[in-house]
Amino acid sequence: MKRLLVVLSIVLLACTGTFAQTNAKLGYINSAELLSIMPGADTVETKLNEHRESLAQTIQTMYGEYQNKVQDYQNNVATMSQIIRQTKEKEIQDLERRIQEFQQSADQSFANKRAELLSPLLNRAKEAIDAIANDNGYTYIFDTSIGALIYFEKGDNIMPLVKAKLGIE
Repeated sequence: MKRLLVVLSIVLLACTGTFAQTNAKLGYINSAELLSIMPGADTVETKLNEHRESLAQTIQTMYGEYQNKVQDYQNNVATMSQIIRQTKEKEIQDLERRIQEFQQSADQSFANKRAELLSPLLNRAKEAIDAIANDNGYTYIFDTSIGALIYFEKGDNIMPLVKAKLGIE
């Protein structure tokens, strides 16, 4: 453990020295804020909400069917023959499994839809940030929305430049 700390310290010092010698120009931006104000962000949000609602409605319908089957089973279990009882129990278990599988596929479906809808916005934002960085000589641009940057007094907030590049007021 001590050896690892020594190695990390040496690497950090070497990187710091290199960084200081390059006269790096630093900039920062809050990409979450940028994405929320970009043209098309409202449409993406609306489509995601519609997709989420559609998936939730399907799950709710399946759960309602499950509750009905359980209620029917509980109300009639005393009068069921063993074979009917076993069949009903299997139906309930199968439906429970299908609900769980659908929930997992719904989560994946939502993630895929989100990635699909956000991709054009993310690409436009990245292109604008890259252009601003190149045009203004920035060596590093930090994203403050992910909390990776704690101190940025000597950096420049490039949000106004990116907003202008994208035509956002």
